[in-house]
Amino acid sequence: MSSQELLLPCATPHMLAYRSTFLLSGLCMGAWAPLVPYARTRAGIDDAALGLLLLCLGLGSLVMMPLAGILNARRGCRFTMHVGIALVLLTLPLLATTHSFIGLMFALVVFGAGCGSVDVTMNVQGVMVERATGRSLMSGFHGLFSLGAIISAAGITVLLWLGATPLMASGAVMAILVAFVLTHGRQLLGRSGDEGSPIFVRPTRKVLVLGMLCLFAFLAEGAILDWSAVFLADERGVQHSLAGLGYAVFAVMMALGRLNGDRTLLKLGPRVVLIGGGLVVMLGFAMVVLANDWLFNLVGFAVIGAGLANIAPVYLSLAGAQKTMPGELAIAAATSLGYLGILMGPAAIGFVAHASSLPLALLAVAALMIAIIVTTTRLVPKVSPQRLH
Repeated sequence: MSSQELLLPCATPHMLAYRSTFLLSGLCMGAWAPLVPYARTRAGIDDAALGLLLLCLGLGSLVMMPLAGILNARRGCRFTMHVGIALVLLTLPLLATTHSFIGLMFALVVFGAGCGSVDVTMNVQGVMVERATGRSLMSGFHGLFSLGAIISAAGITVLLWLGATPLMASGAVMAILVAFVLTHGRQLLGRSGDEGSPIFVRPTRKVLVLGMLCLFAFLAEGAILDWSAVFLADERGVQHSLAGLGYAVFAVMMALGRLNGDRTLLKLGPRVVLIGGGLVVMLGFAMVVLANDWLFNLVGFAVIGAGLANIAPVYLSLAGAQKTMPGELAIAAATSLGYLGILMGPAAIGFVAHASSLPLALLAVAALMIAIIVTTTRLVPKVSPQRLH
């Protein structure tokens, strides 16, 4: 699809639909965080078993992400987004009610496939819209992803605190997804490429490096998504109904950082954003692990969100700007590799936590920020942030 073909549909209300895809992706991902302690209690599992359970979430996405790329190329973003939402709608009730460990494994595989499909599609469509409009929109788009996570994580937490069952609380998210499909879902883009464009191109070394650094950033985000509630409940004795606040405050700060990301990059530049962000993330993890007051831990989760906010969007912009492979394919490759961190990394944290402790596992995640800090001056050119796109 050419840029000229995209210019017309980028007007409102179509732009509202494009932005909504990022909001809904965050909505899907954030819905799981408050349900983790409940699922763990129902199944009666320890940290290692929970890590294995979360690995199923990553495996489902790992399988679906390349398939989502093919579906986007052949059937378009609208079709692929609807497939992903359907998978989420199918499995959320199971995640809220199933007592069987095997049943939860199956549900998380399918749920992960749905989230993976939605995540890849939102980024592919985001790149298409950026190219068509000639505007830098990725930070704002990802800010809406974080906003969606806030709405679902905080909303479900409030509903649970008020006495709603996990099924009733997750039902609110399902209602929003259905409403989107019936309204704005029809206005999403069709095919993402030209008829003769390749479905897959082997990523170059530079794109793989950028993807790995995205993976580290997303792994830190996944650690908060899947383990913040468990940490507050088990290590600090917080009620299960309130444990989701850790991810909620994290997502609030990430959303604020991303919604202001374009201005931040313009003022500070990408090098400062990456190096400063890495240092802030390490500080936040130290506040979470070393302080015994759970309210101070919430501040630490907020600090982590502020530091992580624009790291991944900068790397995705760099992937799109490099000349070693087509920009859209490079962004798709970097996104797919990066999201393995948010989906599979938390499983590794579970195994490390079982072998040592959850606080030490979180400190190991913080140490990954060193790679982001030391590689920045070599990977990021000395250019104005406007030239990243």
